[in-house]
Amino acid sequence: MKIGIFLLKKSIRDNERYAALCRQLKSASYELYEISSKADIRPQTDLVLSIGGDGTFLSAAQTVADVGIPILGVNFGRLGFLSENSPEAVLPALLQGEFSVEYRTMLNATLKGRNARREIGLLPYAVNEVSIHRIGVGVLGIQVSVDGEELPTYWADGLLVATSSGSTAYSLSVGGPICMPDTKVLIIAPICPHNLNVRPLVVPDTAHISISVKSRDPKVTMTMDNRTVEIDCDWTLEVAVAQFSLKRIRLAKSEFVSALTSRLFWGEDKRNN
Repeated sequence: MKIGIFLLKKSIRDNERYAALCRQLKSASYELYEISSKADIRPQTDLVLSIGGDGTFLSAAQTVADVGIPILGVNFGRLGFLSENSPEAVLPALLQGEFSVEYRTMLNATLKGRNARREIGLLPYAVNEVSIHRIGVGVLGIQVSVDGEELPTYWADGLLVATSSGSTAYSLSVGGPICMPDTKVLIIAPICPHNLNVRPLVVPDTAHISISVKSRDPKVTMTMDNRTVEIDCDWTLEVAVAQFSLKRIRLAKSEFVSALTSRLFWGEDKRNN
């Protein structure tokens, strides 16, 4: 089996747990090599190990998702919802076949308007969310339509569109719902809304979402997972599900609800002891 190693923090190379993982894989006759871009991917690569936290996993997804190579997240970070596996659990699971491949929804974002173009370095795909934010002090007027049906204007610092995978990321921090990873929905959620009666909205993942902005400033910030760029306010952002899914390797002992309770202390209540 040929395995690509994706890591952003080069200091991890000095981590003994990482060194032990590499030694174990090589001793089991796995071929290892490092990748940092799509050009580095060798033919017949079976999987990619994302070494780090969820930010590293998101960068790895941008590199290999549309190639169809599955990713296994190995946690050297903090929370680790996408990179949840300990390095010690990897080799036994691979050798014993105690894993499965799950398919995670990807978002495809496009910009439309005069001189609109794909920004250099901003790939059109996201695993967790696409968002826009104000740059200046003025609140944004954000107009959203879902499959051509316009919603009431959001007055807020920004707005995001998240996948079910992203429901435990930025969307969670702005009051969005938690969704099981295989739920086929998208979440539209305002960021710091200036309306008391506004709520996050859940729509089918077949929806096409169009977003336009009114602002006192000529530009707003657009993010796609862990990438950021400034875009013109008179451009229109369109978001839909990508035509391919991210292949994520899930070890047999990995459970979403257990991750919520152990990482976010869901249900932490003395009555539950």
